[in-house]
Amino acid sequence: MKQSAHFLFVVAALAVAVQSAASAHFKLLEPASWLIENNRGDPQKSGPCGGTNTDWGKPSYLVTKAVGGQKLHLKVQETIYHPGHYRVALAVNSPTELPLDPAATTRDTEKGPWSVSAAIQNPPQAPVLADGLWPHTGKVDAPFETDIQLPNINCRKCTLQVVQFMAEHGVNNPGNYTYHHCADVQIAADPAKPVDQRWPAER
Repeated sequence: MKQSAHFLFVVAALAVAVQSAASAHFKLLEPASWLIENNRGDPQKSGPCGGTNTDWGKPSYLVTKAVGGQKLHLKVQETIYHPGHYRVALAVNSPTELPLDPAATTRDTEKGPWSVSAAIQNPPQAPVLADGLWPHTGKVDAPFETDIQLPNINCRKCTLQVVQFMAEHGVNNPGNYTYHHCADVQIAADPAKPVDQRWPAER
């Protein structure tokens, strides 16, 4: 009886380990997320800004104020490890202006497609602000941090998107190989600098 209980415990532990290894998660720490996130950062599977097929999340109503043409501090915490990298994009009027998730290269397996790599914009093109951030193939406990250069624009509530591409990952409905977070950012252009024409005018 003890052996059976021990066997079931080992099987359960392995199942949890496999589940954790197969599904990465991250939290958006700075700027403040537009959704209320749990300790793993959920809900974050659905693009472009999080949620799932059954839970679109609860808004935080938090708006970060920033100055155009200056840098915005970005900080994320990977809560469940998976190899990959991150991308940051900005929409002025609506999340529909955000780019599609990174195009992934896959390989066939017995369980279906498995992600290998994803396209990285180098140099990034608007609306992408930064791409290929924090590439890693091992677990990192400390938060990832950097400063992102903002365009010199005016917007009452821009959408800053941070996505994580996951390598060595199966198709993850509805996000495929990408997890998503967004933040509402209010940007006031620096009057001493020209307005960045790469972004659409605020409507």
